[in-house]
Amino acid sequence: MSELDAVYAFLVALAVAAVTTPFVARLATRIGAVDEPRERGLAARATPLLGGLAILAGVLVASAIWLPITDETRGILLGAALIAAVGAIDDVIDLPPQWKLLGQVVAAIIPVAAGVKVENVTLPFLGAIEFHEIGGVLTVIGLVGLMNVVNFSDGVDGLAAGVCAISAVAFSIIAFDLGRTGASVLAAIVAGAALGFLIHNFHPASIFMGDCGALLLGFLLGCVAVQGSLKTNALIALVGPLAILAVPFLDTGFVIARRLKYRRAPWSADAQHFHHRLARVGFSQRRTVLYLYAWTVMLAGLAVAMRFIPYTDNHGSFNLGWSALLAALALLVAGASIYLVMVLEILKLKRLRAWQMRRADPTTTEHEIDVQVESELETGEFGAIGGEPPPPSGPSADAAGVQRGAP
Repeated sequence: MSELDAVYAFLVALAVAAVTTPFVARLATRIGAVDEPRERGLAARATPLLGGLAILAGVLVASAIWLPITDETRGILLGAALIAAVGAIDDVIDLPPQWKLLGQVVAAIIPVAAGVKVENVTLPFLGAIEFHEIGGVLTVIGLVGLMNVVNFSDGVDGLAAGVCAISAVAFSIIAFDLGRTGASVLAAIVAGAALGFLIHNFHPASIFMGDCGALLLGFLLGCVAVQGSLKTNALIALVGPLAILAVPFLDTGFVIARRLKYRRAPWSADAQHFHHRLARVGFSQRRTVLYLYAWTVMLAGLAVAMRFIPYTDNHGSFNLGWSALLAALALLVAGASIYLVMVLEILKLKRLRAWQMRRADPTTTEHEIDVQVESELETGEFGAIGGEPPPPSGPSADAAGVQRGAP
């Protein structure tokens, strides 16, 4: 298989997903698989689910044409069909968490039993680490984890589909360079199917992918990561997937850590994801998604650069010039990441709150501003940055006899 095969497979998957999505939307509406507006959600109207079925259609059709028929291919596609079915059932009748987790584990076991598993990884300065018998178990855990990472991150129009498409393109490029052509074509297929669905899912979305699509994309990206890089001895094998999928990983890690801090179940729903927090400081859905797309592109680009920039020679010695270039790119991405995570939500919020509070009361002190911002960021309860100044909270509010209003 060649790069041209990947392009053709990408286009076919895109076309099939784009054409079938409206039919899936009608089916979802007819059987009642509809997502109603919720307090923690950003959707303004009832929207059909099951969009993952269109993504699955694009993947299956393109795979049938371009992927070689091997045990591993069969395992991946069978597992994909199963997890899409589990997600579809959950979209219709809302499965209990333990049954959904069981379905994820079974779906992950299928490709692992067919040979899609990590047997060793190569770490910088440490070399190869062999997993032996536990490699299969670790792979199942990783696949289940990635399914849930993508599912947790799917909360605003077009976010999961776009991020997964960008990630899949990066995986495809890296896998081709590593000689993993089958995984590269599969990654291109996943990217095409996600983009075909995104045509109907970008804001204002006419359909959501639901758990059906989010679990499916997480499963497929996990299989691509295993087949395309983790099963090689390249240094990029482990670092690449972590960089490419850093945005959903960070989002999920941040949310779960917060839930554990407040002694809540990690799978409980809330409105503390990156897209929720960006929306609360005044970003539109389109702007929120485009910022997160840009962040994903930068991280994926860094992963691709790590593969193609010759910062070491054949003997493992570092090339000073190329290493400096790679370090500069890494610093640039790190700086942009800090800007997106910190400045947009904390420093910008503090400047705005200082202006608003001092406009309402010129005697407001720096300490009172810090208390207000800390309280808002801790609770996640703050209004849009363009709104009226919020009521003070904390010690300053107690002193003034003011109670905090509803968010």
